[in-house]
Amino acid sequence: MLFISFDPNPQPPLWDTMDNARVQIECGLSKCDVLKIADNELEFMTETTDFDRGAAILRKAFPNIRLMNVTAGAEGSYSYYERFRVFVPALKLKNTVETTGAGDTFCACVLNYILDHGLSGLREEELREMLSFANAAAALITTRKGALRVMPSREEINGLL
Repeated sequence: MLFISFDPNPQPPLWDTMDNARVQIECGLSKCDVLKIADNELEFMTETTDFDRGAAILRKAFPNIRLMNVTAGAEGSYSYYERFRVFVPALKLKNTVETTGAGDTFCACVLNYILDHGLSGLREEELREMLSFANAAAALITTRKGALRVMPSREEINGLL
């Protein structure tokens, strides 16, 4: 299965201007099948804080995006796929150390799910399962210092769920 995933990162220090960042991110949006976009990135690209409205704007402008996941930090995550809109609240663990790597961990779990289940014909229950697993992994990594080297195992994630 071949698909392109994209996770924009409009961090001001990385760009000469934010207008240039927007143009380059639009290029990535025009090519991806799977989008992971954080709440602040969605607002940056659509100028709205309403997730449903922002997702609709991007899906209309970039019909190539088959699956869009919007992460909202400690609030949870949303998945937009075909006619579905699924929200799964975040798992809140008391021993959070740092949030570095949470978005990357979430994204990796989503991509693993797609590799296991495919990108066609996903059902609402599958989207909920995908987000729940990705949210749990993201929550676990916030309890550890570092990022990729401390990613939780499938067994740890399933244990939390």
